[in-house]
Amino acid sequence: MPDEPTLSRVHYELIRGLVERSACPANSELADRLGVSTGRVEELLGCLSDIHGVVLHPHICEPWIVHPFSVTPAINWIEGRRGGWWAPCVWCALGVAVVVGGEVRIHTRLGGEAEPLTIPVIDGEPPGFDELWVHFAIPPARAWENVHQHCSMVLPFRSPEGIHEWCNRHRLPRGEGLPLRQVARLARLWYGSHGDPTWHKWTVAEAQNIFRQTGLHSQFWDLGPGIGRF
Repeated sequence: MPDEPTLSRVHYELIRGLVERSACPANSELADRLGVSTGRVEELLGCLSDIHGVVLHPHICEPWIVHPFSVTPAINWIEGRRGGWWAPCVWCALGVAVVVGGEVRIHTRLGGEAEPLTIPVIDGEPPGFDELWVHFAIPPARAWENVHQHCSMVLPFRSPEGIHEWCNRHRLPRGEGLPLRQVARLARLWYGSHGDPTWHKWTVAEAQNIFRQTGLHSQFWDLGPGIGRF
């Protein structure tokens, strides 16, 4: 496993490319920036994937998701003055707002269905949306069993009753609903350092502490006694 500063540098270059150009740097571009071969870049991306610092395509060693950004189209589109970005879930969309800063607009759909929703965000804070809720269907402790499924079901709703009806109608798990403002605070704590050159992947203990700082104390948010990175 490469040392942490090396992985931090690779992660920083990925995020920097996404923020500045709304596109993920190609492996060859990363190789030029890092002064290494493309083969070495693939090794480093594999190590980042092992600690959940990046999600790679299953068929090729290229980034698919660099949380909070999705490299390919997703239901959440973040529109800003510096560019536009996809995010795999509403939590991540608020995370993109934190990383890029300033004023952005999150375009998404209620419950992932037909009704469009636009959420203005200023420096990571969505003003005037106290009525919105976000449903997390799968406990975070199980998120990395299938991170795409987990992210796909972190969705906005008008009310807790709407969450309950949606879960029953689609026969999908009922997890825990949070007010949008609480999810925005979670995004600030979780993603606030993701654009830093000294970024590191949260340990399980650090992730658990962020949940607690956000007021998430129920069993649903318990990561257990795990070791290593989350």
